Amino acid sequence: MIAKMPFGKTGHQSTRTIFGSVSLGRVSQSEADRALDLLFEFGVNHIDTAPKYGEAELRLGPWMKKYRDQFFLATKTNERTYQQAKEQFEKSLDRLQVDRVDLLQYHNLTDVVEREIIMGPSGALKFLVEAKDKGLTKFIGITGHGLHTPRFHRQTLERFAFDSVLLPCNYLLLQDRTYADEFEKLVSYCRERQIAVQTIKSIARGYWGNKEWSRSTWYEPLTDEEAIVKCVHWVLGIPGIFLNTVGDLQELPKVLKAAASFERRPSDEEMNKVIEDMQMETLFT
Repeated sequence: MIAKMPFGKTGHQSTRTIFGSVSLGRVSQSEADRALDLLFEFGVNHIDTAPKYGEAELRLGPWMKKYRDQFFLATKTNERTYQQAKEQFEKSLDRLQVDRVDLLQYHNLTDVVEREIIMGPSGALKFLVEAKDKGLTKFIGITGHGLHTPRFHRQTLERFAFDSVLLPCNYLLLQDRTYADEFEKLVSYCRERQIAVQTIKSIARGYWGNKEWSRSTWYEPLTDEEAIVKCVHWVLGIPGIFLNTVGDLQELPKVLKAAASFERRPSDEEMNKVIEDMQMETLFT
């Protein structure tokens, strides 16, 4: 079973590995249902989804109808204005077959102009706060991609007290000294304020390049089980953070198995050997 810890100040004991349902975006309901069996097998009790994840919310709907009380459920909005965010979220509730979620996040907030719009008088943040006040969501958060995300998140948190953040994290990415410094500043900031930190891209191998896409992710994920174990264990070796699973169902069992076996963080020597053997490259430049 995968270990649990407090998800920020929410009061929920979430599994350190969160199911990223982007992997359900292009699969059948029967394939999605097999994923649910895996979540139960490993004790995963936290699901992250979004309306932009293809049919993921629709695939989760039947699960939520039966097992809503067994999962901390998070979704997102990428709409900038109050009305657009409200309409999108109402559709999400319908697709998920629920009347509320536990966490509503603004999807990929990494642009200064967009931040000013959503934080404006008719912006999406107004709806997120209203949804929280009305009990449609218990908590609100932000997510982001790219090298400037840690610093941008910290700046955003200084303007509004969100309950959670989400951003990329893997060994190769944190060899970028600037990113690593800003990541640590963000984690420290969040730790002091009990803001949950979720991470993505733990087993990203690199870009597909000229290779044929053999997985559903826009990046090429690792497929070697030993390499996946090392990369998952390295991220879980960072105290207090959560790891969101891979966006491809074929690799999901390996990630969950790796998370369940976590005991120690691999050394730099071990990780550098993985990077060399797997010919990994960073996704963000």
